Amino acid sequence: MDETTVVVTGATRGVGRAVAAAFVDEGAHVVICSRNADDVEQTVDALSANGSVSGLRADVRDEFDLERLMERAAREGARDGIDVVVANAAVNHGTPGEMPIDAEPYSRFDDTVRTNVRGVFATVEEAAPYLTETARILVPSGSVAREPKAGMGAYAVSKAGAEAVVRQANADLDATALTLDLGLVNTALTGNQGGRDPDDVAPMFVWAATDADPDEYGGGVVGLREWKTATR
Repeated sequence: MDETTVVVTGATRGVGRAVAAAFVDEGAHVVICSRNADDVEQTVDALSANGSVSGLRADVRDEFDLERLMERAAREGARDGIDVVVANAAVNHGTPGEMPIDAEPYSRFDDTVRTNVRGVFATVEEAAPYLTETARILVPSGSVAREPKAGMGAYAVSKAGAEAVVRQANADLDATALTLDLGLVNTALTGNQGGRDPDDVAPMFVWAATDADPDEYGGGVVGLREWKTATR
């Protein structure tokens, strides 16, 4: 992936950090962001030992932050433009399984949707002018977006919305947009309730950015089974 520029939002912990590290290891120039400037600096320092990475404090709820992020990313790589966007930043204000929809405060619902749906939309919107001809847009999700599970509240609603953004982006842009269903991953976002290690699912993003067939997977949901079948 030499001369490839990858942007990863929410990249200082969990899946985002693991994905950023995987792309760095593949030789891409990776641009990361998160809400906390100190976390960004520390992550850049750590990942730079293995390759080319830079970062910027940016909140996906703020389109002006994302505008600056994409402008910087587009001119930082070996060539102009952005090849891969991983719209990973997300929040979950509560304990998974203990967030019934009728108990969600309006403020919590609003921020979840603003971050997890509008944040994905804004990430795509601000990246669009800089995307290369073969660009990929990758958005992690889970089965709660499509299969009702009690107590998942606003988070489940937001993931369904994020998947809708992926479908529309794939229909409207020249880039290929995919949803990656990672299953249960052991992160703070999922309440550290067990599941796969983020490092175990990070290679799925590299595959989706490089080898996934746009005609077969574009606009759709790619699960672990499809990924493992395709990479046997």
